[in-house]
Amino acid sequence: MNKHYLDTLFNPHSIAVIGASNKPLSVGATVLNNLLRSDFSGHIFLVNPKHTTIQGRPCFSSVKEINQPIDLAVIVTKATTVAQILIECGEKNIHNVIILSSGFGEMGESGKLLEQKLVEIARRLHIRFIGPNCLGVIRPSIGLNVTFESSPVLPGKLAFISQSGALVAAILDWAVAERIGFSTIVSVGNSTDLDFGDILDYLALDSTTDCILLYIEGIRDARRFMSGLRAASRLKPIIVIKAGRNTQGSTAAISHTGAMIGADDVFDAALKRAGVVRVKSIKELFTAAEVFATHSRACGQRLAIVTNGGGAGVMAADFAADLNIKLSMLSQKTTSEINAILPNLGASRNPIDILGDATPTRYHDVVEACLKDDNCDAVLIILVPVPMSQPLEVAKRIIRLSKHTDKPILACWMGQSLVQSSWTLFAKHNIPCFSTPETAVEAFSYLAAYYHNQQLLLQVPEPIAFSGQADVTSAKQIIERVQASHRQILTTIESKAILSAFSVPVTETYLTTNAKDAMSVAALIGFPVVMKINSPDISHKQDVGGVQLNITNMGAVRQVFNQLMVHVKQKRPDAQILGVTVERMYKTANDRELMVGVLRDPVLGPVINFGAGGSLVEIMQDRALALPPLNQYLVKNLISRTHIARILGEFRNKPAVNIAAIETLLLRVSEMVCELPQIQEMDINPLIVNDKEIIAVDARIVINDDVSSTQYGHMAIHPYPSYLVSKWSLTDGTPLIIRPIRPEDASLEQDFVRNLSDTAKHFRFMGALHELTPAMLERTTQIDYDREMAILAVIRHGVEDIIVGIAQYVTNPDMLSCEFGLVVADQWQQKGVGHHLMLCLINVAQTKHLQVMEGSVLSTNSDMLTLASHLGFSIQQDNSDPSLKIVTKLLS
Repeated sequence: MNKHYLDTLFNPHSIAVIGASNKPLSVGATVLNNLLRSDFSGHIFLVNPKHTTIQGRPCFSSVKEINQPIDLAVIVTKATTVAQILIECGEKNIHNVIILSSGFGEMGESGKLLEQKLVEIARRLHIRFIGPNCLGVIRPSIGLNVTFESSPVLPGKLAFISQSGALVAAILDWAVAERIGFSTIVSVGNSTDLDFGDILDYLALDSTTDCILLYIEGIRDARRFMSGLRAASRLKPIIVIKAGRNTQGSTAAISHTGAMIGADDVFDAALKRAGVVRVKSIKELFTAAEVFATHSRACGQRLAIVTNGGGAGVMAADFAADLNIKLSMLSQKTTSEINAILPNLGASRNPIDILGDATPTRYHDVVEACLKDDNCDAVLIILVPVPMSQPLEVAKRIIRLSKHTDKPILACWMGQSLVQSSWTLFAKHNIPCFSTPETAVEAFSYLAAYYHNQQLLLQVPEPIAFSGQADVTSAKQIIERVQASHRQILTTIESKAILSAFSVPVTETYLTTNAKDAMSVAALIGFPVVMKINSPDISHKQDVGGVQLNITNMGAVRQVFNQLMVHVKQKRPDAQILGVTVERMYKTANDRELMVGVLRDPVLGPVINFGAGGSLVEIMQDRALALPPLNQYLVKNLISRTHIARILGEFRNKPAVNIAAIETLLLRVSEMVCELPQIQEMDINPLIVNDKEIIAVDARIVINDDVSSTQYGHMAIHPYPSYLVSKWSLTDGTPLIIRPIRPEDASLEQDFVRNLSDTAKHFRFMGALHELTPAMLERTTQIDYDREMAILAVIRHGVEDIIVGIAQYVTNPDMLSCEFGLVVADQWQQKGVGHHLMLCLINVAQTKHLQVMEGSVLSTNSDMLTLASHLGFSIQQDNSDPSLKIVTKLLS
């Protein structure tokens, strides 16, 4: 595998400190002193045109004067000098830079112009940089400390990325006292170039890092951030703390959804979808890190609690309820086993109180019974150090049990001096141990959240759930007509027409322009009906309201019609009145009122809102959010997170509603959001559902002028690109399916690689490889379809697919070029499979606006070199390796 493009930044062999100084307490002097004290083993070069020596070391006036290669430059000079220094770094062939200097975007418009100049220079000279206005980078394992923070840092397995340098300094000071170590610390500062996504991409594959902590204040590029976050989260636990949780977003929102949802709600939904765990405080951050550092992983959230102190068990159970952690409902078999161990207690309840005289054997037997129960996902063991409890001996028994189970075991040995030796023993054997029941339960809640969110991460829905049912063209034509009339707010009829185009059931709606027509329509469709003003200038919040009419009083139609027209003119004299909408109202005794909404977050794109509807929607504030695209699993999860979910089943003699209809409607809304990037906000409220049907009674859509340059470019999460699925036949008529890879293809890919000949494996992987490791399978099947692509050629054998060829590319850091790979099963070679896969891959790369596709091919792989030549690739010798050829194709 090639080295990561940031490898020389995080593992440099030579560093130039530009702006090094003799001046005490200056940034230049502090950075140099930190680097010298940390025992960095590589070469250190000092650059400052005002000095010939600093601290007895030679000093150069420019990096260009240094006659040795430099892996990393650290700039600590004034902001106005940084651009020229960056040019000199490029001329010196330095490709990684850390800019600690302040005075850029954080200072206003003039600083932002300086930042933009740095970006332009860096792109031109192929430089990647962290900063500016950052604290720097620390890698304790190699003695790298290029920061102006003087706190000592212990080596460990935690990586910490922060947008706040001050917070890094505070945490480092706190971590020393807590004996917490780090593999990597990165302060990204203004993150003008390298951002969370880039650094996560590196740390995901970093062997010294087991868990990643993030402190986030805001993100710039949602797709880039989510892409890096999701890729890293598939490989390692990520724990996030975000500042500004209570900042309200979209204060000028038009719809109910826009009024209810703040930016933090959307960010939280994005983190869940990325498979990461979110915490609210620094203490929680490190509690979560502590439990993940032990490599504990849960497969559910059902917790069994075993305790020798009843009060401590109750406290744990209470806190579990506060955190929505379910206690295990132990099976009858397990209950019988425990009752046999505790014959006088009838211990059928959880927490399981094994009494203060519990022996190590009693602890062992009860815990073992719980671990064997399929209804139990983890066990929390609480020990109160009473005289007969034997804490250390119990700990030894628990450690022996842990070696025979994959389920998490959490220990809570309460007290201090009497249990200190047990804490040490648990730490040695990677069993998380805590001093209070609440902290232990909190730690398990992070394991449960991680498991739950990882299930969300694995979902790769298609954007179109109901292929052939949606009339996307008609919906787009409606939006184009509205845009042509210079409007943003669609009328009720227009909004419902778009919903109908995506097969969302809506009430029958008629638009009338005078009272006589209103009377005719009312008589035609039957009652009850509702009448309201139909105007593009009136939002839900300004709505003049609807009036339900009685069929026995036909005169009411004319009267209400006239009253509505007068009323709206009084409130909005400038409003353009299109007429009065007359709608049939569907009412049954079994109805429940719901709401489905859409909001376009300025950073993370569209988000879908589901919850209770009706006139009290903003007061009830019942909502659950999810980022599209959705599938059946994600929809079920979305519904389950609302309060109204509890009354969708049978209650008070009402039958359960048609849940399947709700799920289908949410999938259709997801499809609509994917296909119509112009949707800014949308409300379907009320959405009436009963045991038989679901129907959108009222709807309002607000649009923007967004025209994305790439398909699904408006979304933070790229959906499964089903539009790339196609059928293709060999010359002998053998049918093949060409499609992008899916996460569930892992076993198919493993079989494919295992069955390749040694020669084919050697040509593709350029080394000895029998099969893909689990990490390689995750990395190659759980891909980000935005910056990488893998196209399969498969044949259908019964109900299963068999892979016969794979072509893939990964976008390079410059985001303009990509590196490709191709392998075809031996028995399927020379049939045109590789040629067709490469044509498909090239087409995808071109639609992503990539300019160059390149690859390394063994000189002995004549078939691949011939194919590359036929496809228009140029072929050159690799100057660094005589056994390789470099093949390159310009895509634009």
